[in-house]
Amino acid sequence: MLLVIWSTAILVALALYFHQLYTRFSRYGVKQFKPIPILGNMTHIILRMIHVTDDTQRLYNAFPEERFVGRFEFLNPIVMIKDIELIKKVTVKDFEYFVDHRSFVNDNADPFFGRNLFSLKGEEWKDMRSTLSPAFTSSKMRLMVPFMVEVGEQMIKSLKKEIQSSSGEYIDVEGKGLMTRYANDVIASCAFGLKVDSHSDKSNIFFKMAKMAASFNFKHVLKVFAMAAFPTVTSILRVSLFEKSTKEFFWNLVMNTMNEREAKQIFRPDMIHLLMEAKKGRLTHEDKGAIDTDAGFATVEESSVGKKKIDRVWTDIDIVAQAVLFFIAGFDTVSSAMSFALHEIATHPEIQQRLYEEIKEHNEKNCGNLSYNSIQSLKYLDMVVSEVLRMWAPGVALDRLCIKDYNLGKPNKQAIEDYIIRKGESIMIPIWAIHHDLKYYQDPEKFDPERFSEENKHLIKPFTYLPFGLGPRNCIGSRFALCEVKVMLYKLLLNMELSPCAKTCTPVKLSTDTFTLTMQDGQWFKMRCRIQ
Repeated sequence: MLLVIWSTAILVALALYFHQLYTRFSRYGVKQFKPIPILGNMTHIILRMIHVTDDTQRLYNAFPEERFVGRFEFLNPIVMIKDIELIKKVTVKDFEYFVDHRSFVNDNADPFFGRNLFSLKGEEWKDMRSTLSPAFTSSKMRLMVPFMVEVGEQMIKSLKKEIQSSSGEYIDVEGKGLMTRYANDVIASCAFGLKVDSHSDKSNIFFKMAKMAASFNFKHVLKVFAMAAFPTVTSILRVSLFEKSTKEFFWNLVMNTMNEREAKQIFRPDMIHLLMEAKKGRLTHEDKGAIDTDAGFATVEESSVGKKKIDRVWTDIDIVAQAVLFFIAGFDTVSSAMSFALHEIATHPEIQQRLYEEIKEHNEKNCGNLSYNSIQSLKYLDMVVSEVLRMWAPGVALDRLCIKDYNLGKPNKQAIEDYIIRKGESIMIPIWAIHHDLKYYQDPEKFDPERFSEENKHLIKPFTYLPFGLGPRNCIGSRFALCEVKVMLYKLLLNMELSPCAKTCTPVKLSTDTFTLTMQDGQWFKMRCRIQ
């Protein structure tokens, strides 16, 4: 009898707790899908029924008249903001209320992720942003483009060799694998000063460790959710995103490289050099009169937050953490964008031909030379890349953590109360859904670079194109990413012709095994050498 009484009491207490928790939004007239105890609104994702892009878009489209809606990630209430003016307000005007990202990792269990620019909070984040932002200006990117060009030529050489050794003039290529290896070699060169050829040496140690660190499979996704929803439990259990061997590899790589360069006075204008300069406080922004050239329409600008002078001293772990973040961000997200660019180019021959003609003309005019400045003259290339980043934005949504209570206003015209988001709760900005919203983009599922032509790009409503985020916490590496994508497309299309093959996936179906953008059965197309 005592057991029955206690069991009943516990069940009643749980029922009351879940009712109080999961009516957080409905009590204020904020629309939401009905949550399931413990899982919240995560059922479809956890059971791998749909991709996170579809899950986000489903909620976004379900309540068209709402300024914002609610969802639960397990036990955590998340506000999805839909109203463009409100998005602008919380990310720019009232940024100080939403300075931080949500915490996914524990600093002690995972210092390489917990101490990087993405995870740092408050003044520490502002100081690190100011420390690193000079490393990503156009003047620094100019020095890295030659490394990208070298990697691109290395990739072309490998592809030509594979085509020549095949039985026909075409080979079938899996785009995500190809672009992952290209991105890996770019990061190895531009960040760590290593010459790696992942196309010829497919099992090199750098690529192996890269896959372990940056490939977010379903196991990693569950870890991230667990860390966000149950931080105390995962902290006690010391759950880590990275394997011990991966941590040791990157620690030794960065520290040994820095120590060797210091001892031998080696100079190479890459990310390791810039981090060494940052640690010594010698990395500063250009003179005020210097022009920081855009790398294309999608480039985001540094705010005043990232340009202040600081005198904070950073530890070795802090410096290594930034190198690892640069690597992870460049490895998977950029390779996803590039692989979808190849898919669209392969399936749109008229776009491919126009782009090839622009590239060929540039190549002949510049005697085969490609630089940061010259690549910006390729207008159609920028239009194609801009449309890829609209249609296949690697960042599905932005998140921000509310650090002090904030009034979001009324969720809709019928609501009678304002909704106050409390300190410690989060908002999300649904980039993918906004990029595919008929209100902002006509025929949004059509790949159409003309949206970004000189005649049309002014029609794009501000704050509806967000491939690199917005506000002071936007992506610090937009110039680097855009250069990397453009150099790859330039080199590849100058030498190769792409076309669909039997395994080409149309229409695209995304794999539900990960949060990243990956086609379910691979991103396949045919490739052959162009006749020069």
